[in-house]
Amino acid sequence: MSQKLNELRDQRGKLVTEARAIIDKAEAEKRGLTAEEQGKCDELITKQEEIRGHIEREMKLVEAERSAAEETLRIKDDSKGKPADAVRALTGAASEEYRNAFYKMIASGQSGMNGLNADEVRALQSDISTSGGYLVAPMQMVEGLIKALDNQLFIRQFATKFSVPTAASLGAASLDNDPADADWTSELGTGSEDSTMSFGRRELYPHPVAKRIKISNKLLRQVSGIEALVNSRLAYKFAVTQEKAFMTGSGSNQPLGLFTASADGIPTSRDVSTGNTATAFTFDGLINAKYSLKGQYHNTAQWIFHRDAIKSLALIKDGDGQYMWQQAKTLSDPDMLLGRPVHMSEYAPNTFTSGLYVGMFGDFSNYWIADALDMQVQRLVELYAETNQTGLIGRMESDGMPVLAEAFARIKLG
Repeated sequence: MSQKLNELRDQRGKLVTEARAIIDKAEAEKRGLTAEEQGKCDELITKQEEIRGHIEREMKLVEAERSAAEETLRIKDDSKGKPADAVRALTGAASEEYRNAFYKMIASGQSGMNGLNADEVRALQSDISTSGGYLVAPMQMVEGLIKALDNQLFIRQFATKFSVPTAASLGAASLDNDPADADWTSELGTGSEDSTMSFGRRELYPHPVAKRIKISNKLLRQVSGIEALVNSRLAYKFAVTQEKAFMTGSGSNQPLGLFTASADGIPTSRDVSTGNTATAFTFDGLINAKYSLKGQYHNTAQWIFHRDAIKSLALIKDGDGQYMWQQAKTLSDPDMLLGRPVHMSEYAPNTFTSGLYVGMFGDFSNYWIADALDMQVQRLVELYAETNQTGLIGRMESDGMPVLAEAFARIKLG
């Protein structure tokens, strides 16, 4: 599996190199890209992003296979010393035992179950009704689930998190304005009285989030682990709801987002558009965004862009003809832009029109999250008894907001 990951990484590197070669050729000839070259460039960049997705999926698959192998060993250990029927209860009609018994029965005929031993007969009869039901061919199930790739969620892992299980809100004093600089004065002088120093307060009120799902009791009986699957998907979807709010939330009964201009979070004074055009950001615009942050933030600040923006970023050069974009050197490392990590989010803005936001550079530890109730799932049995269903209700309470505006620079088109 490691070999496959390395091959994918090499493929991605070759595609990026090929795209850059097209641009370098046009620049060497002091001309713009032809329509054909532009189309080829876009195609190559799209393909390398697809391979990046394959790499991420492959890494997740490696982890899933490791987990599945551990689970298989656990089931084998649990089955030792148990009757054959108890073992079959762990595997069901999709087991290899059941399939072998079925096909032997088809080959030898039903009369007397010729060629089948007692265990194989029980394998058929314990899973399917003996009144002819075992004539139905067994279904062969594979481990895993067919589903789209989960979107990346990362704000919570970089933010500063607080737990407030008993209080109604989380508050913190803020130094909104420093005192003016000290005065040069005489030995007995005290300097002028300061009138600029002021304090404020940041306050977060965890808001409730909920979702209800009903599952057929028949499905619960027939599909092993279906309830655990639903619980895990609920947890993921709650995380998605939070991530969207952490990015673009209004702050009204929900978190205040990073891309929402607000005097309570990041005001418009932290927007950087100088150097950008009305439809795209530029090398100068990105430099302006990075250095609008104080140098003290540069060691911890990171970039956020939508994948549509990343496609353009990969082609931007500096004044010396060097690409700003630096592909990750190892599979576990992020790609880099101007020396800092880049994160790709499906929930970052991606409309390239004058006056709109298209990315951000910031220290995300200055985004605070207050959790009053961690993700919980309540099981409802009696409420849906008439429809032969079981209900699951997920709940949590959380809030979030940027607490220090100067730690962020929002990239805006000109």
